[in-house]
Amino acid sequence: MTNKVGFFKRLKALNTAQKQLFALALCQRMYPNYQLFSEVTEFGDAKVLDTTLNLLWQGQYDKKLKLNIEMYIDRLENIVPDASDFDMYGVYPAQDAVSAVISLLSGIQSQDEEDMVNISKLSSSTVANYIEACIADTVSDSIKESELDDLIFNHEVMVEERELQSNLLDIIEKEPYAKAEFIKSLRKELVESGVSNIGISAEPDA
Repeated sequence: MTNKVGFFKRLKALNTAQKQLFALALCQRMYPNYQLFSEVTEFGDAKVLDTTLNLLWQGQYDKKLKLNIEMYIDRLENIVPDASDFDMYGVYPAQDAVSAVISLLSGIQSQDEEDMVNISKLSSSTVANYIEACIADTVSDSIKESELDDLIFNHEVMVEERELQSNLLDIIEKEPYAKAEFIKSLRKELVESGVSNIGISAEPDA
C-alpha cells in the first residue's frame, strides 16, 4: 500500500539483485514480530529465522555463498505458529514474518521475482491487519468497507510503512550494483533500529 505514483511499476523495474535486497530489507524489518512472539510464548526458535536472514544478507555481496534453500525452507516451515494454537493477535504478524522469508527463499530458488515483489504487499498487509485489530473496539460494526479502508490507509502506522517502503525503493534504485559496504550499512541500520513494521521492538539476538 503506497500512495506514490508508479511504486510497483518502479519496484518491478529493479534488477533481480535489487529486488532481493528490497525484499530482504522488509523481511529484516518484520523479524522483531516473530522474535517477541517466540520469547513471550516460548514457541519456535527465533535464531532459525535470524540465521537465515544473516545468510541472505551475506549472500547479497558474497556471490560464492551457496545456500541450501530447501533445507532452510524446511527449517522455517517448522517454526511457523498455527493461529489456532494461540489466543493472541501476535501470532499473525509472527506468521507473516516467517512467510516473508520463505517467500524470498522460494523466489530465489525458482527465480520468480513476483515472490520478491509480493513481500512488499505482505508487509503492508501485516500493518493493515494490525491497524484493524487496534481500532476494532472504536469503530462501528456498520462502518462501510470504504471508510474502514480510509481509516487504515491514513493511520500513522500505515503512513510510516508507505514512507519507509518508498524511501527504501529510492535508495535501492540508485544502487543497481550495490557493493558490500552499502548492503552492510543498510542491514546495520535496520538491525540497530530494532523496530518492526508494526512498531514492535525486540532486543538484538546475542
